[in-house]
Amino acid sequence: MINKRLLIKHLLAHNDENSFYDKKRKIDIGFKEGKGKFLKHICALSNSNPENNSYIVIGVEDEDNKIIGVDFFDDSKIQNLINAYLTNPPIVQYENIPFPHLPENKVVGLVTIRPTDNITSLRKNIWKYYGGSVFFRDGSISMPKVFDLKIKDVNSKIVAAIENNAQNNIQLTLDGVFDFMNKRQDFNPQYKVFKEYFVLCWSGAKKQVNEETFFSRVDIELVNEQVLLFYSALDEVAISYTENSFKIIEYVRLGLHQSFKYYKLEEKIIQFSDNANYSIEAKLIFEPPQYDKKVLHHIYNSNNTILKKLQKNSPLKPNEEEDLKDLAASYLICYLNGFENALLKLEIAKPHIKNHSLKLYIAYKETIRILRKVKYS
Repeated sequence: MINKRLLIKHLLAHNDENSFYDKKRKIDIGFKEGKGKFLKHICALSNSNPENNSYIVIGVEDEDNKIIGVDFFDDSKIQNLINAYLTNPPIVQYENIPFPHLPENKVVGLVTIRPTDNITSLRKNIWKYYGGSVFFRDGSISMPKVFDLKIKDVNSKIVAAIENNAQNNIQLTLDGVFDFMNKRQDFNPQYKVFKEYFVLCWSGAKKQVNEETFFSRVDIELVNEQVLLFYSALDEVAISYTENSFKIIEYVRLGLHQSFKYYKLEEKIIQFSDNANYSIEAKLIFEPPQYDKKVLHHIYNSNNTILKKLQKNSPLKPNEEEDLKDLAASYLICYLNGFENALLKLEIAKPHIKNHSLKLYIAYKETIRILRKVKYS
């Protein structure tokens, strides 16, 4: 089993970006430009390495390889995005890898790309890239090329050596467990061993509602691979487990006019097998709240007025300052109730919300996370 934190260290130490490895400070697949760039790199790495895995490390400074980290990214629907936009799509896995020196809410993203036997191309237009385009790696650059159907494999031995040197061992596992238990002492850390092989650690602030138990500030980590499987600073989570599986039900808080409810968003089951493998099945169970269209039209227009003022740096009235706190969430509800243009408004609002306050921007990112799950389900 590969220790993903060790794998990242070996990739960063090996050499600069090349035809099997890329690094990024961050990615943004919430909107078209970031989505197009991400798909281009996936396509290029898949085509340039037909016989072995390729990797993208996210949360690293390009100049000096300094690990700065990125926000936790839930990958459960990313394969749906790949399948929607690429012909002959590779198998793509996004994992969140914690590093001890990073803040609690930051990880390093690791994208693993497993190619198919065929050339991968864009299925349809996205951003400035045309459907039918084929990309390859030219050194550290992903670019369109005329291709030869017989691609020479030059990386298999190098990639195999890097992966072999990143294999997990007992010391790394024990260090990981102690590190998790020590860092999360305030949130009731626990661990469980599955199939005498997998060590799963989790923690969270416990809350009892009637006869049900919920957790907030939840972290769930598969220590064998140093992969953070779940992180949430805002949502409520229900946790249950058996001898062979671990189940998470995630809830999100949504509403209008100070009237909020918790809605089930996603059920995720981690299933452990006897052959030292595990699988993660994520199922969207979200039923969006429905509101009267006249009420939503009023809220939508009010949001648009606030957004125009933000764009012009005009002062907001006290009631508009209050409405701004829920602007992203209310745009999301409008979208879920048939207001398609609300997505564009969210994209336009991003830099203005980010400049306004950190608290609002955190709420905005949570809205985008929910949107991403719903959109690519």
